[in-house]
Amino acid sequence: MSNAILVKRDGRVAILTMNRPEKLNALSAELRRTLYHKVVELDQDDGIGAIILTGAGDRAFTAGMDLTEATERGTEAKDPDEHPVAVMEKCSKPIIAAVNGLCITGGMEFVLACDVIIASRTAKFADTHVRVGLMPGNSISQRLSRQIGIQRAKEMSLSGNFYGAQKMYDWGLINHVVEPGELMPAALTLARAFADAEQNIVRDYKKLIDDGFEMTLSDARELERERSAKFHANVPADHYQRGKEKAARRARQQNA
Repeated sequence: MSNAILVKRDGRVAILTMNRPEKLNALSAELRRTLYHKVVELDQDDGIGAIILTGAGDRAFTAGMDLTEATERGTEAKDPDEHPVAVMEKCSKPIIAAVNGLCITGGMEFVLACDVIIASRTAKFADTHVRVGLMPGNSISQRLSRQIGIQRAKEMSLSGNFYGAQKMYDWGLINHVVEPGELMPAALTLARAFADAEQNIVRDYKKLIDDGFEMTLSDARELERERSAKFHANVPADHYQRGKEKAARRARQQNA
């Protein structure tokens, strides 16, 4: 069995670790294929409510595509039916990227497919397609510009320059910057909040946000109205009272 991806469970949270630290967690064909199947498996697991993706060691989240392997194989040799970016984008469980070092090119494509990005203060981000002579094929040319703005995306992608975590936070790519020792605790705290919430609502709300993001604002607002009306037409009579009680308990826990 491949150990390219390590899987650890912490209650209802699954931690996926890209495990090639000697290669800066470079994205070999085996790692990509294994990650794809692990995300599919966890997406179907009712015992899991959130996923954290990180890299082994403290040097890299991932340095991107394993170019040595690609050169030896004569091709990137990707199976379009086993691509981790596509399956992460479609995953019904929230995925948190815990970026612990270098996050280069393919790593950028991975984090853009996640729902939340938390980065160590020492993390570095770069899109190096123009440096290695490749064209992107996993949505970074479209997702990055929508995330940080078209001028910033052009600066980053057309230069191939490296940027620190604070700059990426300032530009709106990542949610939180933390000290290296606080990375996994911060990711776990947020993942547990996702996993402890009402799971059918988390799933449907996540899909609503993602589906609406692909639309115009007008169409997305209509989509929300349609799905909200459909949901509320089928809730039991005591649903609102139970929801109120759960929200009150959560508020007391957070303010304790």
